[in-house]
Amino acid sequence: MSVRTQAERLLEQAAATLRTGGVASPEVDAELLLSHVCGVPRAMVRRASVQEMQRRTYLEMIEARARRVPLQHITGTAAFRYVDVEVGPGVFVPRPETEVMTGWVIEQVQHLAAPVVVELCAGSGAISLSIVHEVPHARVHAVELDEAAAEWASRNLVGTGVDLRQGDMADAFADLDGTVDAVVANPPYIPLDAWESVAPEVRDHDPALALWSGDDGLDAMRVVEQVGWRLLRSGGILAAEHADAQGESAPAVFAPRWSSVRDRADLAGRPRFVTAQRP
Repeated sequence: MSVRTQAERLLEQAAATLRTGGVASPEVDAELLLSHVCGVPRAMVRRASVQEMQRRTYLEMIEARARRVPLQHITGTAAFRYVDVEVGPGVFVPRPETEVMTGWVIEQVQHLAAPVVVELCAGSGAISLSIVHEVPHARVHAVELDEAAAEWASRNLVGTGVDLRQGDMADAFADLDGTVDAVVANPPYIPLDAWESVAPEVRDHDPALALWSGDDGLDAMRVVEQVGWRLLRSGGILAAEHADAQGESAPAVFAPRWSSVRDRADLAGRPRFVTAQRP
């Protein structure tokens, strides 16, 4: 009979605490946090040597996670495609679902000689950072309204060449009108009456500007449609994320005057983002 290691006993205790707190993936989060504290890969964390200071730090992190503080706020980073971005209070934590949309945009522009891409509602800057990382010859511009979020984006995009501006997307980049190859956005899209259905990690910690968008959740999407139409050249493409319940209503925003309007699924097969082309 094998004897459990100190790390295994600690993980079991931590997972129980997280489970009581209602965390959706208690075992995974417990391992990720111990991996972060000990500086070892998650695959090796059960055999890690845990010093007393590390143990105390870890238990403090577990208590914070049990209070539904986002995992990424506790570690200070979020993985997104092939990059890591710094995140914390005041900025929307990028989700894996958005990686699929970002990959679609990258596929559309990587063959162009000098693609011009604009990200609206940039948040942490994860999408723009991924694009310049995977398409280094692209010229990327990004805009974020919230001042605190824009500071996080600035930190993540420093030295990348991305043109980051702080302001309202509605009137941003007038100097680029009609010249852009691709517009990408992860705008706020939660209806105001959906408060109770939103997870505490999102509702209580992500900035309100990144979440709520009118009675039907599509107020910001309508602005994205208008700005995209203004910025894109003929034949330019647009991708915008939406809630899984908006697989029909979001594309309907673009249907009247765009071509090739199509809704696309995330990795779980749920409706996740709309794509369209300017005729």
